[in-house]
Amino acid sequence: MSDFIAKGADEKFCSECGNIIKAKAEICPKCGVRQRLASESKNRINAALFAVFLGGFGAHKFYLGKTGQGILYLIFFWTLIPALIAFVEFIIYLIMSDEEFNAKYNNTNI
Repeated sequence: MSDFIAKGADEKFCSECGNIIKAKAEICPKCGVRQRLASESKNRINAALFAVFLGGFGAHKFYLGKTGQGILYLIFFWTLIPALIAFVEFIIYLIMSDEEFNAKYNNTNI
């Protein structure tokens, strides 16, 4: 027999333990971890746009929840170094796959 368990259309996997739970569940009944809502997840393209247009001020860092790094960008924006770094990050976000981005910034498993 196989250990593979298929999830239904109205189900999803828990972000922590991998247990199958209802898609609308806010908390996993098995491990008790609060589930991230789809509206709370970060988008790779939005991060790239923030990086290219407002990256010198650290807007993309604040968007991705990296508040400390965002503050550093704000402190040193006048040197233009954060703008150069943000441009490189813009390119990285564009070439990064959605799966890699989600694993890194949305805490989902690949």
